[in-house]
Amino acid sequence: RGEREMQRTDFWQRIDTDWKRAQAELSRALRGANQSGAESFPEWSVIDSSQWRQSAGIPWGIPVGQSDIDVARIDGAVPEDERLAHSETSHTVPIIAPFPESPSLLIKTDSPQSREQASRIMQATILRWLTSLPAGKLRLTILDPVGLGEAFSGFMHLADHDELLINSRIWTESNHIEARLADLTLHMENVLQTYLRNEFATIEAYNEYAGEVAEPYHLLVVAGFPHKFSDTSAKRLASIVQSGPKCGVYTLIQWDQTQHLPHAMRAEDIEQNSLILDGRKGGFHLRGHNRLSMWPVKPEPIPAPDAFTRIVRKVGEDAKHARRVEVSFGRIAPDSERYWTQDSRRGLDIPLGRAGATKLQHLRLGKGTSQHMLIAGKTGSGKSTFLHTLITNLSLHYSPNEINFFLIDFKKGVEFKGYASFELPHARVIAIESDREFGVSALHRLDEVLQERGELFRRESVQDIGSYRDKNPDAVLPRIMLVIDEFQEFFVEDDRVSQSAALLLDRLIRQGRAFGVHVVLGSQTLAGAYTLARSTLGQVAVRVALQCSEADAHLILSEENTAARLLTRPGEAIYNDANGLVEGNHPFQVAWLPDDERDQYLSQLRELAKERGIIGEPLIVFEGNIASDPARNAQLGELITTAPAGRLQEPLIWLGEAVEIRPPSSIRFGRHSGSNLLLVGSNADEALGVMSTALVSLAAQLPAEVDGKSATLPPCILLDGSQQASWEEGQWTTILNLLKGSVHRLRPGREASTLAEITDELNRRDADREHQHPDVFLFVFNLSRFRELRKAEDDYGLGAFGGGDQPSASPAKQFADILAKGPEVGIHVVCWCDSGANVERWFSRNLLKEFELRICFQMNASDSSNLIDSPAAAKLGTHRAIFYRESDGTIEKFRPYRPPSASWLQQLWIERAKNDIEEATDLDSFALL
Repeated sequence: RGEREMQRTDFWQRIDTDWKRAQAELSRALRGANQSGAESFPEWSVIDSSQWRQSAGIPWGIPVGQSDIDVARIDGAVPEDERLAHSETSHTVPIIAPFPESPSLLIKTDSPQSREQASRIMQATILRWLTSLPAGKLRLTILDPVGLGEAFSGFMHLADHDELLINSRIWTESNHIEARLADLTLHMENVLQTYLRNEFATIEAYNEYAGEVAEPYHLLVVAGFPHKFSDTSAKRLASIVQSGPKCGVYTLIQWDQTQHLPHAMRAEDIEQNSLILDGRKGGFHLRGHNRLSMWPVKPEPIPAPDAFTRIVRKVGEDAKHARRVEVSFGRIAPDSERYWTQDSRRGLDIPLGRAGATKLQHLRLGKGTSQHMLIAGKTGSGKSTFLHTLITNLSLHYSPNEINFFLIDFKKGVEFKGYASFELPHARVIAIESDREFGVSALHRLDEVLQERGELFRRESVQDIGSYRDKNPDAVLPRIMLVIDEFQEFFVEDDRVSQSAALLLDRLIRQGRAFGVHVVLGSQTLAGAYTLARSTLGQVAVRVALQCSEADAHLILSEENTAARLLTRPGEAIYNDANGLVEGNHPFQVAWLPDDERDQYLSQLRELAKERGIIGEPLIVFEGNIASDPARNAQLGELITTAPAGRLQEPLIWLGEAVEIRPPSSIRFGRHSGSNLLLVGSNADEALGVMSTALVSLAAQLPAEVDGKSATLPPCILLDGSQQASWEEGQWTTILNLLKGSVHRLRPGREASTLAEITDELNRRDADREHQHPDVFLFVFNLSRFRELRKAEDDYGLGAFGGGDQPSASPAKQFADILAKGPEVGIHVVCWCDSGANVERWFSRNLLKEFELRICFQMNASDSSNLIDSPAAAKLGTHRAIFYRESDGTIEKFRPYRPPSASWLQQLWIERAKNDIEEATDLDSFALL
């Protein structure tokens, strides 16, 4: 008996010990779970503080709420024996949906009260999603057809930072619901078929390898389901619930049990893969958890409105900075040992960026129908980055003997400036902020290339560039890539320029294949009243779509291919080499090439070209964003340094660089009536540039002496009407000091005596027509400052041209006489007037005819029409002018020169002096012989 009692006592002690240990382990486990949850998912007040930062890794779960349980209410869970009654039976259990396994949540409601409670649960859950995932790694799509988005309006603060975070807005209409579900379904298709395939089981496995191109998670929030859900929408939702988790797409659904499901849907279609909260009297209960289902789930409280807004805005701000994705250019660039090692005979092939976790996306041109490329992307989509990546990587892989570039940029920017600054050896033409006329001239140049190569291929009896180079291995015949950014600028007007561009582009695209000419067209939008013919664009098989509008997504790809509208970040693109058909879609991320890194590569290429002795055709650079520089005029520089032996047949001046591929715009002054030049426009800087360059070129041509004697008049006379101490006056002073007496300068009020001298010389020459007198030029800068030259009341008609030899003739009549009769005897006038109104005040209609040569800067349409019979000058931009020749009515647009720099002029005049000394030494030696 004693032994039995001892066994019983020992038995109860073991039971008591085990029970206490079990209770302690349970309490410890629950405390640990609560502590872990509190550390991973801190209170809203902590998140609202300035010290809080979002985690860089994905969370292990998403909190839903908590349940207060009492195990004493569970049958058989607590011993009935009083000796064990001291046990703790009440606990708090956190409800956390495991991530990424099954964090989707389905909330069933059957009353207005439960729907209101469900709304609060959903708001708190969404906020937990936003604050638990890394910054920028979550996209929300919220559908609320019943509440019209009122309960979720606080999340619209995300759109202030990035609309992609909340898919632009909260969607409420049936057609919008169907469209958003279609977008998510298409996204899942891309993930499954392009990224996961049979290489990765889940999006987490893919993201681990993908690095910077990791895919974000998507949370679909549906309130009031199935209100406004069609059968199609229901099927799409069922597909998302079933397959979404593998693709990183999860759901948060409030299901109104008072509504019937669509015919095409079953309850289990949306219950799978979800944590289910059943709305019952007294709260929500977990379904499928037999023990926990007894107690209601207490949802997390929602932060106060001010704190809620601050948290959402902070998440949006952090996401905005974190969303940038950069694929290093070094991933796709060749090593320096492999520069210029590829052969373009069979086509071009270079990587452009990353296509998924393990592959690179390649550009392939020159094979089959893949000959030309069309690029579309809105502002900020990464189109410029794409073009830089394309040009730089091609230049690294292929030598200038393998590929040449024609680079034309119509944008208000300097995207191609670096290629000109570093003299990219592959480039033949670089246009920055180009004029439409220059673009057309580049197309004409390429059209000539087609004809030249066509003749060459016919002589060699070959069909394409590859065959020709196989037959002539030592021949240098590179492929040519024409890159036009914002090509739509060609077609802003339905005029001669757009018609020529359309014809030439069509010919280059249709015929370029055989001759190794590839056209790359970029634009922010393909829509518009005027554009390249669809039949021409249809010949462009390779399409690259970056972020763009839905309308442009259809235009760049095809009507059935809407994939481009799902692109969400800069540099994210779709490469399609099947004329835009869906089966040709290849999503990828363009490699990022910073400006300083690009400059380093360009510098290396320039040095490599020097090392290998590669000297191509002279580079043609058009910089429409700056004034043209006379120092780039080689002919003018040569004229200054090597003075002509005698008087030129017709003095020549240069006005500025052409807006086409041709020599600079110039004027020759013949000895006939009307050979005077009038400049009109309010821009004093541009007028000074043209006139000072003209003065310099004339000073280099016109002799100051005739037959060893000083000429009666200096070659050039300047009536300088610039304001005292102005920039213009300083420029004139600097230039005239360098010309060393070749120009006689007068200020307002001192012109009368000089006009009298010129008039006397005019009369003397008029009486001696058989003798060839040297040319004389009278420059008038700012005519409105010389009031004595203003026409008198009786200056209308021929009376203005008589009496020039009378001592009593006024300066105005003398000036008119010089204009009318001077050109025939070699006396010409170059005059700048600041406005059309002042032209009318100073010159009668008959006297204005004596200016057959006219230059118009930007002005109103009325003045333009009066001066050049066209409103064209009203459309001029900065650094543009029009030269008009009245005798034949021709109009020529050009970029006026800026004033010559003092350093350039000084250098040229020093060289001129050296040449004069050498020439004199040679003449002395000849005399001695």
